[in-house]
Order: sequence, then C-alpha cells, then structure tokens
Amino acid sequence: MLPNPDIDPVLLRLGPIAIRWYGLMYVFGLTTAFFMIKARAASRRVTLSLDDLHDLLLYAAIGVILGGRFGYILFYNLPYYLENPLKLLAVWEGGMSFHGGLLGVIVAVGVFCKRKGHAFYAIADLATPAVPIGLGLGRLGNFINGELYGRATDVPWCMVFDRTGGGPLCRHPSQLYEAFLEGVLLFALVWALDRRPRAPGTLFWTFIAGYGACRAFVELFREPDAHLGLLAGLISMGQALSLPMLALGLFMIWSVRRKPSVQS
Repeated sequence: MLPNPDIDPVLLRLGPIAIRWYGLMYVFGLTTAFFMIKARAASRRVTLSLDDLHDLLLYAAIGVILGGRFGYILFYNLPYYLENPLKLLAVWEGGMSFHGGLLGVIVAVGVFCKRKGHAFYAIADLATPAVPIGLGLGRLGNFINGELYGRATDVPWCMVFDRTGGGPLCRHPSQLYEAFLEGVLLFALVWALDRRPRAPGTLFWTFIAGYGACRAFVELFREPDAHLGLLAGLISMGQALSLPMLALGLFMIWSVRRKPSVQS
C-alpha cells in the first residue's frame, strides 16, 4: 500500500480562527474562475463588465452553497434533518452535494442572465472550463480531509484512512481518482472542444455529460454512504444522480448541434 500523507486539514490556526485547506480550495477555485472568465470574455468579445463578472461569481457562490447544502439534505439525509431541523444550516458539520450545488449554480446563472440581459449559453460556455478546475481542487480538499474515501481493496496504491473512520482496511484513494477524472481529464476535454467551432451550449452540455460519466465510473470504487448503502443493492446514490446527467447531456449535445448557428 501507499503511505497516507495524513495532512492536517487545518493549514493555520490563529486563536479561535482555523484556516482549512478545504475552504482554501473554494477560494482558489473562485479566484481561478474570475481570471479565466475575464480572459475568455475579452478574447471572445463577450460584453461582460467587471461589475457583471463580480455579480456572476457572487450568484454562483450563493448557488453552490445553498444548492450543495439543500441537495445533500434532500438526496442523502432527509429523515435526519426532518427530525433535527436546527441542523439544517450547520454546514460546519459537513454535508454538501455536488449535484445539488450544480443545480444551484445553474439556477443562479439563469437568474443572473435574465437580470443582466445575457444569453444563458453564452455565459455558461464562457464559465464551463473553470468548473473542472474547481472540482479538482475540491477533491484534493476531500483527500486532505480524509473523507469520501474508497472501498476496501488490495491494489498496490491503496491507502488507510483510519483517522477519519475508514478503519484499518486499505482502500481506494477515490478522492484522487475523482480529482483526475473530474478535474484534469474533464478540463482537457472541454478545453480541446473549445478550440473548435461549435454550437452554443456544446461546452456546457459536454461538461454535464462528462461529469455524469466520470462520477458514475468513480462510484464503482468509492465507499457508499454508510446510512444509504447501495440503492436496491445495485447502485450508489452518486450513480443514481449521475447517470441521468450523462443521458441528458448526450441528448442535449445532439440537440444543440442540430441548430444552424455555430460560434467559433
């Protein structure tokens, strides 16, 4: 097995204030998104003022936090929160869902576009390449936290996550699998596609389909949530949420490519 680096999740403590690696990953992701979207808007002659860019990231940040939290509550642990409503906003105890966060961001960007008079696909395609970067950073944060580890295995690169509840078993470092697939590979895919003429919305829906495929695959190695297990003994909740993304994304890629308008 490989030695687990067992990094302290807290980078710096200043009295009662703790600066955590996971929180920094959000900061790094949003910062990268700001500069990437700004540069892409300028190179593609998309009219997006600095104030609009600030508003876009604010809307997206609110969408990912609210959507991620309420997505986790709805998809993963609704009975617990119905019995403990005071825990609904206790985000410091953990509990965020990517699928909920994605829905939150889509709604938030839709509201932004309607208020500012932008075409949804123009903004979505502009921002899409920045999303895998944030995803990859977030998965590295999961790895540092020792959470969302994989299933028990005997592969040579397995790791032990006993500090965070994985016990003495050697497990797949599935957080690193996700960082590569959802971060590096997905970024390379949308970046390469961005070099070619395409119909508006193609980048956005390629990301949707690509994430669905990557997440559904990684779930084969990731430990299912203990309180949920495998749904019907077959698939995890992550797969149940990701496979429809793959199907919808592929259908919408086909749909937008049928339209005559193409952007370069």
